[in-house]
Amino acid sequence: MIVHVVRYQHEDKVHWGVVRGGSVTPVPGDFPTTGDFVRSASLPQLAALDGTSIDLATVKVLSPVTHNQQFVCQGANYRQHMVESGVDPDTKTFNMIFTKASSCIVPADSDVVRPTRVRFLDYEIELGLVLRRDITQPQEITDQNLHDFIAGAVIVNDYSARDVQIPEMQFYKGKSFRTFGPVGPQLALFDAEDTHLLRKLTLRLKVNGKVRQQDTTANLVHGPAATLTELSGVHDFRAGDLLATGTPAGCALSVPSPMKQRLAALVPEKARWKLFLAMQAKRTQYLQPGDVVEASIRSDDGRLDLGVQRNLIIAER
Repeated sequence: MIVHVVRYQHEDKVHWGVVRGGSVTPVPGDFPTTGDFVRSASLPQLAALDGTSIDLATVKVLSPVTHNQQFVCQGANYRQHMVESGVDPDTKTFNMIFTKASSCIVPADSDVVRPTRVRFLDYEIELGLVLRRDITQPQEITDQNLHDFIAGAVIVNDYSARDVQIPEMQFYKGKSFRTFGPVGPQLALFDAEDTHLLRKLTLRLKVNGKVRQQDTTANLVHGPAATLTELSGVHDFRAGDLLATGTPAGCALSVPSPMKQRLAALVPEKARWKLFLAMQAKRTQYLQPGDVVEASIRSDDGRLDLGVQRNLIIAER
């Protein structure tokens, strides 16, 4: 069973609701955080929810992940993205993990602000997974029991300032500027029988109507079960926390091949980064104010459809 929900603002109040077509049916109760909502969510009850519906176009859709939740990310988790990132996929056997500041989370259709100091703003569509329960000790998580730990899925766009992330070696800072984490619009809740769809989703990102990224989650290198098993041995999670599972190939970032990187290592650091920035300056794919980015994730049969994110890139004022 799959139920699509949104968190939204209507008449100065924040609600959760079940999406059916172009309408939303409010869920009774007060759930200030994502964790509060997913802990109490019953799919059969949500599917059977009856009541006065509201035109979805008349409400303000918010991020289904609230600011109190952790924002944990996987990097270089599609083979071709490893290659374009200058990583040898046959050598990198570890799961790259980093975090983004939860303060960068914004609603799906928010404007994304390119800071004045940032020249090379990149896009990264990702499948986001929302945790169903707390994890406070090591767990053995498999595809068979994954539904006990994952409540649902959302679209994430991991916007990145490459001229901060790479030369400064600051993943957190380069990816955590305010507005750099649109989430939503919909959270698709599912149970055990539909968990298999997590490996059958198509991710597609367009810039100004042209496809830049397209791949399927079948090509994830480190799957959700293995990743959560590994991370459960490191730190605690809370219900409602967000795991972004990595982006496919097609980003604006251009990185030298592993051989060229080894040669570059012989160059003084200041000169090395000067060459890197000169290489990026030739890339017309980087986002500029006025660009429109659209991101969608869905299963081929449409049963699990996370909607569409649309972000206008604007300059910092």
